[in-house]
Amino acid sequence: MKKNTLKNLTKSVSFVFLMTVCFNLSAQEIPKSGQKSEFWKNVQFGGGLGLSVGSGFTDITIAPSAIYNINKYVAIGTGLQGSYVSQKNYFTSAIYGASLITLFNPIEEAQISLEVEQVRVNTTFKTTGGPSIKDNFWNTGLFVGAGYRMDNVTIGARYNLLYNKDKSVYSDALMPFIRVYF
Repeated sequence: MKKNTLKNLTKSVSFVFLMTVCFNLSAQEIPKSGQKSEFWKNVQFGGGLGLSVGSGFTDITIAPSAIYNINKYVAIGTGLQGSYVSQKNYFTSAIYGASLITLFNPIEEAQISLEVEQVRVNTTFKTTGGPSIKDNFWNTGLFVGAGYRMDNVTIGARYNLLYNKDKSVYSDALMPFIRVYF
């Protein structure tokens, strides 16, 4: 191909690209007051709340999350979590962190998930007549999951691929879940 022909072709492609981008940008509609933008129409909020108390034991969990539906098959999102767990005269633990999640819905009733979670664990064990023992560490989880989906609710299980029984905030690599997004 001659040098001039390549130069003209590059100019033509660049011109068409710029015109397409400019036309696309000018065609975007600005939402009227009180109207949701296209972005917010695809966002769903959810999360989890947990409370367990009894016989000197307390477990409080708050875990808000949000997802953005790219299309009817794929969604991406993020979440925060915080927990306080205490067993009277034995230990207290504070856990906090964040996660990123990708959801795949190959068919309407099935959901496959991939989630990365990073949490900080601060635990203090109380000893009789001696000093308290502190165990503070970061825990990373890489979860693959599958579930049955009904509208905004998914019931399933997830498996932590990075589970280490000696240094984990969870007692098992396999965990059931109920996911709700509004």
